[in-house]
Amino acid sequence: MESENKTLKDFILLGFLKGQVVCTMLMATTYITIIISNCAVFSIIKMDSHLQTPMYFFLSCLSLLDICYSSVTLPAMLVNAITGNRRISFHRCFTQLYFFVCFGGSECLLLAAMAYDRYVAICHPLHYPIIMNKTFCSGFVAGCCVSGLLNATFHTSMTLQLTFCGDYHINHFFCDVLPMLEAACSNTQSSQVLLHVVTVFLGMAPFLLVMNSYIHIISTILKIQSSEGRQKVFSTCSSHLIVVTVFYITGIFNYNSPSSGDSLIIVQVSSILYGILCPLLNPMIYCLRNQDVKKALKKAVIRT
Repeated sequence: MESENKTLKDFILLGFLKGQVVCTMLMATTYITIIISNCAVFSIIKMDSHLQTPMYFFLSCLSLLDICYSSVTLPAMLVNAITGNRRISFHRCFTQLYFFVCFGGSECLLLAAMAYDRYVAICHPLHYPIIMNKTFCSGFVAGCCVSGLLNATFHTSMTLQLTFCGDYHINHFFCDVLPMLEAACSNTQSSQVLLHVVTVFLGMAPFLLVMNSYIHIISTILKIQSSEGRQKVFSTCSSHLIVVTVFYITGIFNYNSPSSGDSLIIVQVSSILYGILCPLLNPMIYCLRNQDVKKALKKAVIRT
């Protein structure tokens, strides 16, 4: 690492404006909702014996991941917005960068695993218990986590090699890869290449897998005789697909857009969509509209 970084200066986040009371209240409400809804989904799935299936296993992992994902950025953003102190220490910045990239990469792969699970369940129901067995599902989730950890390690290591000088300004709400590359005053070509390569493997490839799975799912749905059953399944799948598409498209754009001034404003908006909006919507779209989860929730409320 260059000598300029050895002083370990604080970074200054430029994504916040002073006096954003409404924005602060909105962030606080969003974070509380994310934590409560995802904790509720995770707890219900773990407690109810009728929900011990591969689909709900993946959903419980998604809920846990969304809690961690949003907790990396939102509490720190709230503190910065409330206090007006936009400084973040060198160590905290890179810790935030590591875990945000880790959880984001893991979720990209987990959503693809969930789409594959639905594909097997709907298109190959007779083979579902054999293919989606406990060992396979656990290995799938473990692979998602390991890939996320490796992705974060590569990005953080490469970013640590950069030289940050001047005012240490980061044009974002939190420490993320592209804004930090823009803040660096050394050559970022290697980091940019890594960013594009990883986006292909952890962004575009899983997204194509998801789209392929849902194309087969929709074609199978159209063959259902009952119009009521067809409408019910299609409604569920379409809502899943909308949230997944928002997550992947904004994430892919976020890490492949040009690192220039005006585009970084769009990066800020897209990072809010995939880093905050999706963890907020996931429990509502995947679980709280699900009849089995609703029944389990009612049982839990009655017991208490």
